[in-house]
Amino acid sequence: MRVVIAEDAAVLRELLVQMLTMRGHEVVASVADADALRAAVAEHAPDIAVVDIRMPPTHTDDGLRAAIDIRERHPETGVLLFSQYIETKYATRLLAQGSEGVGYLLKERVANVAEFTDALERVAAGGTALDPEVITQLASASRRTEKLRALTDRERDVMKLMAEGRSNTAIAQQLHVSAGTVEKHVAAIFAKLDLPVSEDHNRRVLAVIRMLRQGPRG
Repeated sequence: MRVVIAEDAAVLRELLVQMLTMRGHEVVASVADADALRAAVAEHAPDIAVVDIRMPPTHTDDGLRAAIDIRERHPETGVLLFSQYIETKYATRLLAQGSEGVGYLLKERVANVAEFTDALERVAAGGTALDPEVITQLASASRRTEKLRALTDRERDVMKLMAEGRSNTAIAQQLHVSAGTVEKHVAAIFAKLDLPVSEDHNRRVLAVIRMLRQGPRG
């Protein structure tokens, strides 16, 4: 993959560069602020941009706003946001444009190199990679909590992995069950949540995310 990294902490930025380079990926640019990120993506047309949410100049949501701009202007470039803390409003804003080629992870996931690069590759390929904590917090904020409570513990596990963008086969391997068992759980999830059944990978991810991001009762 060709990667642009946007992270204002120099040590973490260099760590990401070294980690990805060692695994055979090409880091075409590593920058420290949102404006430089926009310029780097426009110049290099990378497969994916890894973006810290809180960056200069304001250290608020500059990275997120740059990521949304990239999604609009360069839809062929995947965007993986990462942050020290999960903030569901940021996840919702990013996902408002669709679930294809997007990800949102906690920075602590970087410590697991295999997990982080797997998420990076899924997003670059047009998939989705959401931190399990994002799914948990979106679920707790959803208006549809009564339907979510109807899910069994195993169905919740499957739903979280499904919303991360994982295939039935990957879910089966993660949970140490058969693919047929996963298919039954997926069917039950869609039935209980009144979601349209779909075999299309990204559509079913989007369906779950739409249900989760309804927001708290007003």
